[in-house]
Amino acid sequence: MAFDYKKEYKEFYMPKDQPGIVTVPVMNYIAVRGQGDPNAEDGAYQQAIGLLYGVAFTIKMSKKGDRRIEGYFDYVVPPLEGFWWQEGAAGIDYAHKESFQWISVIRLPDFVTPADFDWAVETAAGKKKCDFSKVEFFTYEEGLCVQCMHIGPYDEEPATVARMHEYMESRGYVLDITEKRLHHEIYLSDARRVAPEKLKTVIRHPIRKA
Repeated sequence: MAFDYKKEYKEFYMPKDQPGIVTVPVMNYIAVRGQGDPNAEDGAYQQAIGLLYGVAFTIKMSKKGDRRIEGYFDYVVPPLEGFWWQEGAAGIDYAHKESFQWISVIRLPDFVTPADFDWAVETAAGKKKCDFSKVEFFTYEEGLCVQCMHIGPYDEEPATVARMHEYMESRGYVLDITEKRLHHEIYLSDARRVAPEKLKTVIRHPIRKA
């Protein structure tokens, strides 16, 4: 049975649809940075997703090739995630998606070293015959956060965010979004195949004690 991060770490990937507090440890990711409307057809965000999955599946399927990654175990590729911000804005303004700045990511298993990662990027670029130079090995420590499962369209996230903030404030916390601590989303549904009202997205915001 392949290791499934969503099932093994439910506290990070499968929270309830009510806000809760969580401490998120250091994790390594495949990452691509960019800006602009994520819905733009053939835009930078759509291209980034292709690069991320190209590397993710190269690592996963290394078991069938010549590369032997020390400590490798079979696993389900973790879900797509994103860190989002807008210059000059404290939160997220969904009415101006063209001004989004983002880091699109997929979690890496801990056994993947920077050398293994570089091999995977080079191998994916060779197979896909395209430029993978934007892909980076990204380490991030999220720390103390408030999070909630949002069910529904992405444009309705502000209502869930409002509940999260009300919850954290009632427990003595304040929002701690900075240049290094960002609005975070984890996409558990494929928007191409799931009706908007059924989309499941983990929303996570960094916090600190008031």
